[in-house]
Amino acid sequence: MTQASYSPMPGWVRALAFCALATLVAFGAFAPARAALEADPQALYQTMKSAYDRGAADGWNFESQELYFSTIVNAGRAYSLQRPNDPAYGELAALTVQVGSGVHYNPLTNHDAANWYVREAANWVLKNESDPKLVAQARALLERSNAFDDPERLVQYADEDASANVESYPGDTTAMLQQAEADWRGWILTHDPQWRSLAFERAAQPNFPLAHLPTTYGNDLLTAAQSAAAGVAGYTAGDTANGKTIQARLASIGTLRVIGSVTAMPHSAYLTTLAPADEYFGRMGFSILGMRNQLKHINFMLDYKYGNRESGEAVLVAHAIDDMHKVYPRDRAIPEMLLEGYTTLERMTTPQALAAAAHLRSILTVEYQDTPQARKLLAPAGQPG
Repeated sequence: MTQASYSPMPGWVRALAFCALATLVAFGAFAPARAALEADPQALYQTMKSAYDRGAADGWNFESQELYFSTIVNAGRAYSLQRPNDPAYGELAALTVQVGSGVHYNPLTNHDAANWYVREAANWVLKNESDPKLVAQARALLERSNAFDDPERLVQYADEDASANVESYPGDTTAMLQQAEADWRGWILTHDPQWRSLAFERAAQPNFPLAHLPTTYGNDLLTAAQSAAAGVAGYTAGDTANGKTIQARLASIGTLRVIGSVTAMPHSAYLTTLAPADEYFGRMGFSILGMRNQLKHINFMLDYKYGNRESGEAVLVAHAIDDMHKVYPRDRAIPEMLLEGYTTLERMTTPQALAAAAHLRSILTVEYQDTPQARKLLAPAGQPG
């Protein structure tokens, strides 16, 4: 989709989504379901409307579309968790697919921690919509979402998707940054040096917005480029040349470099940042403290050679951690719990335990890649950068 042809919100969707949300404002909070998500309908409606208004005012550049997509995902996630049978759920699912396709959604470069919902929305469209274009978009999004647990395939898609955005929005700062981010995160995730080399190549281009590299991954990229420029072992000749170019450009930028971070839409506008201590998750209804205590008990039993007999209990805790991540994606305890759940499950060998471990690892290393817990898992042994 191009800026000229993109229609971010058809009238029928706008009317339904905004009117439905306005109705929620009038009648108060969402009906309870599953976890007791604390949502402010007024804030949810206003953030979505504000993003739409900003996009229209900006001519729907790439940044405004990404921002708008984030508010749609937030609204869709709230409906999924609390009102999955409301007609507006389906309309938001269709809108998620439409706008997500327009911004070439990819889990590796998206910062909403909502891959589960995008997959759910795409599946809903495939089951309930007949429009060929929308169905094709849903299939493409589903391929991206399903690659979540397959690092090599996910990274390939991420590079393709980010490159498509650069082609659609030539010269756009946000799109160019996303392209370099896709390749750098691909290197971190797979340890395949071709992605690191490609990230250097992107960043060395004369028109690349080097001054706007965010602190989330930018400092690491620049440190690696410095090592490459210095001729540290493990880098190619091309890496060294690109590293020197990046160093020269940085020197010319000097103190003008913008120190910033990629910040997702403020989920706190309608989602409580921290999960309440008395809220319960998963099939067994574990609280946060309950999850931690259960993991401690399981590891105690594993130390006493109980082995795979603890697999069933550990998988139930993994489900609870995943459930909490869906409802409170910005709770600062999430990365720590994902890592603890993963390392516990890795001590067992049942297919169920290993599958649950792989899924928790994917959530941590894709959606929370910049956290100390993810960095601990992803640190390449003996490799530079």
